[in-house]
Amino acid sequence: MEKNSITIIQPDDWHIHLREGSITKLVIQDTYSVFGRALVMPNLDKPIFKPREAIEYRNFLNGLIPKSSNFSPIMTLYLNENITRDDIKIISSSENFGGIKYYPKGVTTNSSKGVTDYKSFFRIFELMEKYNVTLQIHGEVSDKSVDEFDREKVFIDKVLSDIVRQFPQLKIVLEHITSRHAVEFIKNASSNLSATITAHHLLYERNDMLSYGLKPHLYCKPILKRNSDMIALSNVALSGHKKFFLGSDSAPHLIGDKQSDCGCAGVYSAKYLIEILVQFFDNNNSLSNFEKFVSKNGANFYDVSFNKKKLFLERSRIKIPNFIGNEEMKIIPMMAGEFINWTSKLVE
Repeated sequence: MEKNSITIIQPDDWHIHLREGSITKLVIQDTYSVFGRALVMPNLDKPIFKPREAIEYRNFLNGLIPKSSNFSPIMTLYLNENITRDDIKIISSSENFGGIKYYPKGVTTNSSKGVTDYKSFFRIFELMEKYNVTLQIHGEVSDKSVDEFDREKVFIDKVLSDIVRQFPQLKIVLEHITSRHAVEFIKNASSNLSATITAHHLLYERNDMLSYGLKPHLYCKPILKRNSDMIALSNVALSGHKKFFLGSDSAPHLIGDKQSDCGCAGVYSAKYLIEILVQFFDNNNSLSNFEKFVSKNGANFYDVSFNKKKLFLERSRIKIPNFIGNEEMKIIPMMAGEFINWTSKLVE
């Protein structure tokens, strides 16, 4: 029998970009109105290199969140050579920190300060392993000789596999995975490795972006892959497998930065993200595993308690707006102008 409503533990988003300044004020409400926690990425115009910088950024974010909200931004540091033992101890001991983010140099937005030689960070990985600090990884090589659609696979085979061998107890999240190869790698890895999956990689493949006209608002990094990859991601997410959970990688860019000669990578999915995902699980007869993917698996991996609030979702047809913001600050959300069949509201 078709369910007309479900109630789940309030979800978490374990990978989000909230940016800085006025754009943050515009987009953050789409997250705090639904989620209990979100892991906030550190690749700002001025990257978050030190705990004190993360605390300053968190204070800015908290200033935009209503007092009535239970939403908690969880901070990350941008992996850099100046991270010290004391920095790692601070991260390890605070519930406001979730880990350290590894960006290969040049692979995505604001990654010019990223890693060129991963082996030079073994000293930091050793400390992270010792103090149980999670390494979040953007898993692509930036080698221009490697085909764009193979860069995740090559990273897994040449870089991640070596890190795992050298540091077998290091907690790692391979973020926004895009390929069948990544799914199989994580499934076969030890329990201290998990992966996040985005909504856009569950719903779209490269033909959606490239066929019948270029769709710049589906351009993201890592790039959308083959249909067979999308199916592999969908199957493992729908199964409720404990090593895979939601990390939206929602990344706001103004319309002029997306629709330009050199368009920015990123899909803004935060607007109606949970409603889109529950429809996806419903369409695939997997509502029973929805809570695992959005509320439980990530909390279990990061060893934090489930959120106390609940999210009530019911069938009700709504239209995703064509844009958010105004003429001076306009962002096109994922599925702009399309209808979805679910709504949500937080309950005690």
